Amino acid sequence: MHALKATITRALPLGSYVETCDNSGAKVIKIFSVIGLNTVRRRRQAAAVGDICMAVVKKGRPDMRKQVVFAIIVRQKREYRRPDGMRIKFEDNAAIISKDEKGNPKGTIFKGPIAKEACDRWPNVAKAASIIV
Repeated sequence: MHALKATITRALPLGSYVETCDNSGAKVIKIFSVIGLNTVRRRRQAAAVGDICMAVVKKGRPDMRKQVVFAIIVRQKREYRRPDGMRIKFEDNAAIISKDEKGNPKGTIFKGPIAKEACDRWPNVAKAASIIV
């Protein structure tokens, strides 16, 4: 995992339901923790593009449901600013399921565009991504 150059607006607080955009078997996940994020006391954690989270599978294949998984956020609806001044936002919030905390994706095919920040931080995600925005 590499550091990000931009400060990305955190758009997905704990308890958010996020759709997955890979073929791992999970359809909808619920975020319950953001890994490596330290916040102010009593402030709820929130995830942004490129963050790795712990989540529970809410909808998907029967063998995947109710499992705790690692997820990497690859798209968010909330607009954020890149260091070159460009502002980016996507149509939906999306995540991909990871095998472990190191960012190895469980699925092999990713549907839709993937944010450049997520690919910079997680090289294994960039290898399988078809469209990087």
